[in-house]
Amino acid sequence: MRIQPNYKIDFLSKRLMAAILSGLLILVSIASLSTQGLRKGIDFTGGTIVEIGFSEPADLTSLRGVLSEAGFGGAIVQHFGTSKDVLIRLLPDAAANTAELSNKVLEAVNIKYAQKGELRRAEFVGPQVGEELTEDGGLALLYALFGILIYVTFRFKYHFAIGAVSALAHDVFITLGIFSVFQFEFDLTVLAAILAVIGYSLNDTIVVFDRVRENFRKLRKGSSVDIINISLNQTLNRTIMTSVTTLIVLIALFVLGGEIIHDFALTLIIGVLVGTYSSIYVASPITLLLGISKEDMMVVKIDDDELDKIP
Repeated sequence: MRIQPNYKIDFLSKRLMAAILSGLLILVSIASLSTQGLRKGIDFTGGTIVEIGFSEPADLTSLRGVLSEAGFGGAIVQHFGTSKDVLIRLLPDAAANTAELSNKVLEAVNIKYAQKGELRRAEFVGPQVGEELTEDGGLALLYALFGILIYVTFRFKYHFAIGAVSALAHDVFITLGIFSVFQFEFDLTVLAAILAVIGYSLNDTIVVFDRVRENFRKLRKGSSVDIINISLNQTLNRTIMTSVTTLIVLIALFVLGGEIIHDFALTLIIGVLVGTYSSIYVASPITLLLGISKEDMMVVKIDDDELDKIP
């Protein structure tokens, strides 16, 4: 018999709508990744690294503008060691070699920038390095998901493990899909942010699952739907506070952190939003779909008489 619900929000009543939404987002992500792929940064494609020294601290914003006007719109500009040393990373150019690219960059800087620069070094990062980074990055994601599957299986039940890993895969696919659809640059900092998203989303999901397991053992009446809904409502304040405070920091990094950390912060913002959604509308409904019940959560008690019979 179904008990009278004592929760404020019936999350699981919307699980079908959430499944349709998630399915559409994943399909769009897969289609975009299959057709136009990711716009890989120099870490994955290879390219040219140019180091320029100045007599005074360099203004990176002005330098980016100068390089953009000179035709180096995809250049990554950052301080290297001190504020007087600048490292410029250029995307590969089949029509020019390393020496030509470095000379063009130095010429553009010396003509249009406020102060003269001195070329310290110019190096070419071959595409083979990019291929290795791509493979290693993909393996890192797979190892992380596999390790999480084993951990959650031992800590809870396989129902929870499959639900948690499905939610994490959901988060990764949608985050990558957004980067593919809008053609945001994908580099090692973005990959690191995606791994951080996996950790954040898992932590949020584990908090919910802990409460679900506790309520399955504590509440005598109620269906699995009622108990999971109660658990989601009990952890809702914690979920909202954690997400909001994290987003405040990430938005500050996105707005004020500069171009170097821009994509990293953007990835985490997307990941926190998607991860919060998936911990409620992906992990829990999949666990429910797999048939989790009170019997799975009951602690087996052995009577003293049974223990005495053990040789």
